[in-house]
Amino acid sequence: MKSILKDNRGFALILTILIISLLMVLTLNFNNVMWAGLYSSANLRDGIRLGFVARSGIDCAMAVLSEDASSSSSDSLQETWAHSKEFSLNSATMFENGRFHVDISDLSGKIQINRLINDKGEFNDAQKKLITRFLNSEPFRLEPEAAGNLIDALKDWIDPDEDVTRFGAENGYYQSLQNPYTCKNGPIDSLSQIRLVKGMTRDLFFGIDNSPGISDSLSIYGDGKININTAGSLVLKSLSDDIDAEMVQDMMTYRLDENNDLTDPAWYRKVPGMGHVTIDPALIKTSSTHFKISSSGIEGNMNKQVTAVIERQDATSIQIVSWKVD
Repeated sequence: MKSILKDNRGFALILTILIISLLMVLTLNFNNVMWAGLYSSANLRDGIRLGFVARSGIDCAMAVLSEDASSSSSDSLQETWAHSKEFSLNSATMFENGRFHVDISDLSGKIQINRLINDKGEFNDAQKKLITRFLNSEPFRLEPEAAGNLIDALKDWIDPDEDVTRFGAENGYYQSLQNPYTCKNGPIDSLSQIRLVKGMTRDLFFGIDNSPGISDSLSIYGDGKININTAGSLVLKSLSDDIDAEMVQDMMTYRLDENNDLTDPAWYRKVPGMGHVTIDPALIKTSSTHFKISSSGIEGNMNKQVTAVIERQDATSIQIVSWKVD
């Protein structure tokens, strides 16, 4: 009888230890869940707050662009909006916690791919020549035939009909692929859509090693005219067959001199050695209508980014045409 009691007491002790152990595990697990919930709530709260800080950066950039439009009829890299990092430095004084970092880029200084065709769905000759020179640029290493075929495919992607342009492609081609999809037959909605076009490769679009991709120099917005005051080197070189790499550098140096007048699109003729150069007037201007604004709300290691594309017709007419929260 005593042996049975001893065995029961031993069993009870073991059972008690097991119950206590189970309660400890449950308590620790509950504690972890609670802390995880608290951290998650804090991160959500901070993310929302930094999102509003980033939006404040967008508002600040739009105000700068509005002020710029009221004070000047042209746009260049000498203006305040082109030095957005400087006014970002003072943003920490606007908030109790956090700051924003803003970057403004001029989309009117890029090649506007949707203008490859005109309202009739036909090639815009000036734009076709521009894009041909661009694709034949040294960084992309495209043979003339391959560049021509890609341009045909781009036209077919954008134009509204189902007529195949030379070596282009319409729905018949895209529907026959292993993973079929539909030809857009309309304006390109985002640059990434160009990757779907026949002949386009990842390396050509994004670049490879230290070589740029074509996406860096393209925009889906604009009237087709490029702001010669803000265009990058590859775009400047593509404006005319008469422009070489040395002239491009001279142009970029000339337009950074505050003593030079950049209001006339033909200012490039004043650059030494470029008096003979002709750029189609239908391709260039000195004002900008579309800008990309990237704003990050920052606190410590936390970061929330908002990206907007705005269209500015004048100081009183600025509207957001694209909005993305990362």
